[in-house]
Amino acid sequence: MKKYDVMFDHDAEDDLFDIYAFVAMNDSVERADRLFAALRRTCLKLRRLPLRGKIPTELFEIGVTEFRELKYKPYRVIYSLESTTVYVHCVLDGRRDIQTILQERLLR
Repeated sequence: MKKYDVMFDHDAEDDLFDIYAFVAMNDSVERADRLFAALRRTCLKLRRLPLRGKIPTELFEIGVTEFRELKYKPYRVIYSLESTTVYVHCVLDGRRDIQTILQERLLR
């Protein structure tokens, strides 16, 4: 089975850091560590089957189909595939206004 590279852009790295910091401050460092590791594992699963995710509804509705998403609990990992590389663009809490965030970040 073909393996793909998984790259995190700066926004996705910032998202992971922000999620970690929020959980560490509002819950515990141990839970933040576990969540960070789980989110990272979710992203790295894209090495094997990068097309497993679906097109985010918010983007599909406006005709944007080059991005896909995986979910982990309330979090949504938004990514794209170019050749043999998966680019993770966002790791977002699904309880937020995702449509506005995606339009600001992915459609600039």
